[in-house]
Amino acid sequence: MDYERVYEEFIQYHLTCRSGERRGRLDRGHRHAEALFLRKVWWPLRGNFSDLHPEYEVLDWRGRSYFADFAFVPGTVKLLLEIKGYTSHVKEMDRQKYSNELNRETFLCAMGYQVLSFAYDDVEQRPELCITLLRMVLSRYMSAAVPVDKAHLAEREIIRFVIRQSGSVRPRDVADYFSLDPKTVRNMLNKLCEKGWLNPVRHGAGIRKVRYELARGVLDYWD
Repeated sequence: MDYERVYEEFIQYHLTCRSGERRGRLDRGHRHAEALFLRKVWWPLRGNFSDLHPEYEVLDWRGRSYFADFAFVPGTVKLLLEIKGYTSHVKEMDRQKYSNELNRETFLCAMGYQVLSFAYDDVEQRPELCITLLRMVLSRYMSAAVPVDKAHLAEREIIRFVIRQSGSVRPRDVADYFSLDPKTVRNMLNKLCEKGWLNPVRHGAGIRKVRYELARGVLDYWD
């Protein structure tokens, strides 16, 4: 499917559905950084713009309108996506603006939104990193829409746990965290090794596997 055509239809659809300041904000606010994010990150990952809203209006803790770069709202999921340039969001930010931004993000969290921020430099120069990180976040919410068996879900949660533990765990760590039988855990970890997600770390010259580490490249493909 032609990206440029779908992109133009996406923007025109939202312009047609809006009026007043909400339309004006989309006209003015959707600029190079936002378009680059769609082309280099969102489209390669998702292949469509379903449930994505550009220049999405929400209220901050003061009751004032705030426009997020994008909102992804499939069903009950509420994600706000921001592309932040160093100059406008760091170099030119004074103390009050900094406080306001933190207060706004905390308030939006309380309102059920999760705010995801991407550096413009990463979007431009390292889009594959943005894709990997965004895939990891979306997988928390989107997996429920795809029928999977319990064993597959358990494997996904174990991989998440290994990632949170800096890429290395002992079988005991997994057993304690998930309240599972140690033998069951070892069987699951061995299956993940067979699938190429984990690598065993053995003690000395022995055959006993004392730790398991993420295999190289897992973060590039895991979702």
